[in-house]
Amino acid sequence: MPPDALALYAAVILLLPMAAFFLSSPTFLLVGLDVPAVTDLLRGIVNGYFKVVGVAGVIAMVLFVASGRPVFAVEAIAIAVYAIAVRHWLLQRMDAELKARDAGVATAVRRLRVLHLQSMAINAIPLIVAVSSVPHIV
Repeated sequence: MPPDALALYAAVILLLPMAAFFLSSPTFLLVGLDVPAVTDLLRGIVNGYFKVVGVAGVIAMVLFVASGRPVFAVEAIAIAVYAIAVRHWLLQRMDAELKARDAGVATAVRRLRVLHLQSMAINAIPLIVAVSSVPHIV
């Protein structure tokens, strides 16, 4: 397989989950986070998304190395490490706010909304980096 094709596959594998989260996460802006089923779904999506980006980053790294593009391999693994670290940070804070909401703390829902907006911004950073790198990959 040509090295350019491997690099293109790597870019697509890395971009797909980030684009999916970018497109799906704004829907939670339309619903209240005071509903437990909604926040459970949001937490599950955040958890799964950052795990998938971690795996996609490792796969993209391997493909970038195989295509002879080590700089992009470093970028892919950096995105994977970033996603795994951010996942841990976000889930800890989401769990704390969910407990606070369930305990009746009035500001917990607002802080959950802030965490949701932060997760969207956190996703935007590696997405912008990956999209801006595509013209240089192929």
